[in-house]
Amino acid sequence: MNTEISKVIPESSYAGLLFLLAGSLIFMGIITAEIFYPQGYTTANSEISDLGATRPPDSISFQPSATLFNWTMILSGLLIIGGSLLLFRNKSERFFKLFPLLLGIGVLGVGLFPGNVAVIHPIFALMAFISGGLSCILSWKMTTGPLKYVFVIFGAVTLLFLFLQSFFIPVFGDGGTERFVAYPVVIWLIGFGGFLTGKYGTPEGT
Repeated sequence: MNTEISKVIPESSYAGLLFLLAGSLIFMGIITAEIFYPQGYTTANSEISDLGATRPPDSISFQPSATLFNWTMILSGLLIIGGSLLLFRNKSERFFKLFPLLLGIGVLGVGLFPGNVAVIHPIFALMAFISGGLSCILSWKMTTGPLKYVFVIFGAVTLLFLFLQSFFIPVFGDGGTERFVAYPVVIWLIGFGGFLTGKYGTPEGT
């Protein structure tokens, strides 16, 4: 019975499962790293990447928060990359699938090169934010029902806060603004992953 089912479930279902796991891991990893971070870390003024290491000069890294955060990003990046590669096996909408792959590479780079690695870390973080926002918006082509509009809104929020951060930082702080950039993408990973898993997770693929 299980063998028969496994033969008819498309790769999109497994891709969705990997996205869902990646989004959940990012959420829980950040929360756990925040729990063990010393007093003084705030969501308003502290950037998410500060959990791994603060920006130079005078970079600071606290354990076990740094290890928890960096490995969360590494594992999540690998999950997203794996899910993206599975999606590429479906020849439709290949232009969209490029952006989740770039998102995974960006997340992986954030973990491999923490905030104290000047130049390289910001490049991967920016890659993750831009490709993540575009992934949300372009995923409407693979999504049905109201979810497609919700995902477009998520992507718009990410890109809006990213490119107009100088306007939002005085209101939400550095950390708060970054979270409005990052968290819509994380929520999208969970939502889009769940959609793919549910849609293609049956023998009929419906």
